Amino acid sequence: MTRSYTLAIEGATYEGSVALIRDSEVVAERTLSAEDGGSPRAGRGERLMPAVAECLKEAGVGRAEIARIVCGSGPGSFTSLRVAGSIAKGLATGYGVELFTVSSLLLTCSGARPSLPIGEYLSVLDAMRGEFFAARITIRPGSEATQAEPATILSAEQLRELTAREPALRTIGPGRELDAHSHARGVAPNLASIIEAGPVDLASWEPDYGRLAEAQVRWEATHGRPLTT
Repeated sequence: MTRSYTLAIEGATYEGSVALIRDSEVVAERTLSAEDGGSPRAGRGERLMPAVAECLKEAGVGRAEIARIVCGSGPGSFTSLRVAGSIAKGLATGYGVELFTVSSLLLTCSGARPSLPIGEYLSVLDAMRGEFFAARITIRPGSEATQAEPATILSAEQLRELTAREPALRTIGPGRELDAHSHARGVAPNLASIIEAGPVDLASWEPDYGRLAEAQVRWEATHGRPLTT
């Protein structure tokens, strides 16, 4: 049996998602939001695995047909990314396939519905503490997206100044001008470039959390020294 499907998992926000992709076509997808009967903050780990199983069942695809796993790499919610990353690594190990990653900020743009027009966007996600993770994303023909530089952290004031200075630069993200969450289906138009970038090392890869977890920040503030692992 030919391995011809890509399984994509995204968890940068509390609204996680799964997509099953063949070539550049999404054949099944799930979005974990409050609409499915629970808080989007609750049970992310328990809900992601059933979402994977549902996508495989809907498309009639067996594990032996999965060619690779692609996981959103962040930045974003520490806990959500850690859950999604752990599941992606576990599935890649269990299926005996390689794990690839892609910026979650990029997936916000390429996974938007309806598809975004060609142009440049500022993709943002909440970084807490009144700040935002942000990156400029360019949408090309076919909804393929490119991110020229790593994500940065902007204060709310810096974000307002940037959008005021560049009114043509539309902001996309949860609760923004273009309201959208990063989504696993955004892997589809970018699959060729994701594969070209090469897989990550399963043993050492971790998501790009963007900053330290709040619990670690509080611990270090209390103890006056870095928390080592």
